[in-house]
Formats: sequence, C-alpha cells, structure tokens
Amino acid sequence: MQEILTAVTYPIAWLICSYLFNIESGLAKLLISLTAAVLVYVLIGMMRSQRAGDEEGNS
Repeated sequence: MQEILTAVTYPIAWLICSYLFNIESGLAKLLISLTAAVLVYVLIGMMRSQRAGDEEGNS
C-alpha cells in the first residue's frame, strides 16, 4: 500500500506543478514530484513504525 501511494503521489504532484502552479521547467517539476513522493513514503513509514511501537507498549 505504501508503494502504491508513493507511485500515485508522483504524477499528481507533477500535474499540480504543471497546471496549478504553471511551472514550465521539467527539472523543477521532477524535483518537486520526487520530493513529494519520497516524503509520502517516509511519512507512511513513520506512522507504521509508531503504530507498531504503540501496539508493543500496550501488550
């Protein structure tokens, strides 16, 4: 699930940069999109590890 959300984040961020922010530079769109995708991946991983830690503490 984490990888699917990351894969979906990339094209969505690319489209937002293209149409909403009117960014013309391909490099800028690439960097912003990749950063957003990596950020989503890391945040989901942090949430999962925190949830696993909470479940261990409650047991």
